Amino acid sequence: MIGVNDILSPGMIVAHPDRPDWGDGQVQSSIGSRITVNFREAGKQVIDGDRVALQLLSAD
Repeated sequence: MIGVNDILSPGMIVAHPDRPDWGDGQVQSSIGSRITVNFREAGKQVIDGDRVALQLLSAD
């Protein structure tokens, strides 16, 4: 089954389901299960896509 993390690419806007305080974030890169996101309130974070299913807010 393909999850949202499998289709993430730079520029997409996402949210962390367990950290709403981080605000929305823009995907910077997605390499394997490592997704680098620049969040509005938390800055650059590297997310383990095997552990966290990010929420896609916008594909623009």
